[in-house]
Amino acid sequence: MLENLKNLEKVINSELSSKVQNSLIENNELLIEIKESELIEVIQFLKSNDKLKFRQLIDIAGVDYPDQEKRFQLVYLFLSHENNIRIKLSVYLETNQIINSITKIFPSANWMEREVFDMYGIKFKNHPDLRRILTDYGFKGHPLRKDFPLTGFNEVRYSEKEKKVIYEPVKLEQNYRNFDFESPWEGTNYSKKITNIDTDGKKN
Repeated sequence: MLENLKNLEKVINSELSSKVQNSLIENNELLIEIKESELIEVIQFLKSNDKLKFRQLIDIAGVDYPDQEKRFQLVYLFLSHENNIRIKLSVYLETNQIINSITKIFPSANWMEREVFDMYGIKFKNHPDLRRILTDYGFKGHPLRKDFPLTGFNEVRYSEKEKKVIYEPVKLEQNYRNFDFESPWEGTNYSKKITNIDTDGKKN
C-alpha cells in the first residue's frame, strides 16, 4: 500500500509540479496541498487521468483556524476504485474568500458544498443552489466556526400568544444554575454537622 502511495506521489508531483505546493504521506494516506486558483484543473486531472482514475468524491471537510491569515482549510477526499487508493486535496482560504464549486465535475459535491457553506460560511462560486442544508432558514451564524457561541445566537420556542414557533435572542436563566459541585455526575459531598447532647439536655 505504501509503495503505491509513493508511486502516486511521484506521478502527481511530476504531472502537476507547478501546481502542488506540498505533498505528504502520513498514516497510509497521501495529502497534496494546492492553491485555490488551481482547484478545478487539478481535480479534473485526478478524475480524467488514465493512470489515477479518482472518479469518486468521498467528502468535502472544512477546518477553522481563526488565528491564521488563511483561516479556513478545505479538504477534498477522492477514491480510485480501479487502483483501490485514496487521496486528500487541501486548499487554504481567507475569511471572505470565494472558491469555485466542483459540482460540474462531481455532481455529488452539491450537498457537500452546501454543508460546508452552512457550517463554516464558505461560499462556492457557480454552485447551482447554495443555501443552508442542516440549519433552519432563519438561523444566524455558522456553528462550526470557532467563534460561534455554544448557546448560539437565537433560540426557538412556541409562543402561546402568537400561536406559532418564533425566534428570539438566547436568554439563559440563572435561577437554577447555582450548583455546589463541579459535575452533575459526581454528586454532592454534603457535610453533616453532628451535635452532641449531654444528659442535662445541653448541646455541646
